[in-house]
Amino acid sequence: MDTDELLMRTAEIARAYNRDVGSRRVGASATADDLRRTLGGPLPDTGVEPMTVIDEFARGAEPGLTATSGPRFFGFVIGGSLPAALAAEWLATTWDQNCGIHVCSPAAAVVEEIVSGWLLDLLDLPRTSSVGFVTGGQMANFTCLAAARHEVLRRAGWSVEDDGLGDAPAVRVVTSTEAHTTVFAALSMLGLGRRRAVQVATDAQGRMRPDALAEALAGYDGPTIVSAQAGNVNTGAVDPLQEIAEIAHDHGAWLHVDGAFGLWGRASAQRRDQVVGAEFADSWAVDAHKWLNVPYDSGLAIVAHPDAHRAAMTVIASYLVEAGASVREPHWWVPESSRRGRGFAIYAALRSLGQDGVAALVDRCCDHAARIAMRLGQEPDITVLNDIVLNQALVQFTPRGGGDADAFTQAVIDRVQADGTCYLSGAVWHDMKVMRISVSNWSTTEADMDRLADAILRAIELEDAARSAP
Repeated sequence: MDTDELLMRTAEIARAYNRDVGSRRVGASATADDLRRTLGGPLPDTGVEPMTVIDEFARGAEPGLTATSGPRFFGFVIGGSLPAALAAEWLATTWDQNCGIHVCSPAAAVVEEIVSGWLLDLLDLPRTSSVGFVTGGQMANFTCLAAARHEVLRRAGWSVEDDGLGDAPAVRVVTSTEAHTTVFAALSMLGLGRRRAVQVATDAQGRMRPDALAEALAGYDGPTIVSAQAGNVNTGAVDPLQEIAEIAHDHGAWLHVDGAFGLWGRASAQRRDQVVGAEFADSWAVDAHKWLNVPYDSGLAIVAHPDAHRAAMTVIASYLVEAGASVREPHWWVPESSRRGRGFAIYAALRSLGQDGVAALVDRCCDHAARIAMRLGQEPDITVLNDIVLNQALVQFTPRGGGDADAFTQAVIDRVQADGTCYLSGAVWHDMKVMRISVSNWSTTEADMDRLADAILRAIELEDAARSAP
């Protein structure tokens, strides 16, 4: 086997996909059964030549790919991969570093150290905070809430890492009715219980109400964690973080902010006021594969109290050789020991953009969301349901002759998906079926937003015509 030839062929396939992703059908064209037939079957007794494996694998998988890295994917907050980040990811895979401890990859450890400083500057968070490079938003929330669990119990005189939760003081977790599902999943994994969380009321845009939080915290003085949100998954709204921080800290609570995409708004001078007060929190969960547009497997757990962060995560074993007191050990801050070099792609993305470039990326996506909302909002049978504060637009459609708006909205979504020009997602928000439009790709243009609007309006016309046909 000629490894160079194999890698050149693989690069050729990858380059062709990357070159065409902006013009291809956005949704997958193959069904699950199609993919099983093409890719499945019994494992052969004899191995297949690697070049054949790669050719057949790429050819068989391609119809089942969704063009999430292209400019017209709006179904979820999923950014594409910036060119520098994509190239760095190729290098990370080639280098194949175990980035759990410094001695296995000094380059990976130092890059994470450098990137941590850049991120804290960019997001204007406390510069002494610790940063863990995790898989995504789920593990970022898990890691931050583990640090929170450690600290609130430590203050109560309990070591949860040594003694578990069986006889521990009860930890009260307060969040909102519109908290992201990953927060509740983290609570279940941490033994804090998703059903035990107190969910306080929100306003019409999905922001936590400070008065409801104050009421929920009144009269309780035990270990407490408050989880707020920067970037509602539907509306993009940000909780009033400054007021929430004051209330939480007055009650001795740890304040966590789930800022998977919304926290990136702090990188923009134009949008920073939407995320004011985040700097007063105790921890923050962020996704780099969202608005920073690096490949997947790239979440960030940021904690203002490094001792709590490290105590909640550190694994100790004699064979895990530490490089010295002046060196940052990557495994101090994350749940995993063996892991890939997540810092490489973030390093390349940040260097290629600079602070101004990150701000421009955020502003561009927000402007695109405002553009589509304005275009659709001019139509008589389309209702834009949210204030466009960041990169999310939420809309509902009403049939021309009247009728069930929920069913009609779902039918319009289905038609847009079938058309293939763009990809959108639906949700139920405040008991209404809605279309969610999430703009977070670096390569999306105004022309792409116009194509999206045209596709939606075309789908409405077709559905109205189908319903009025005899």
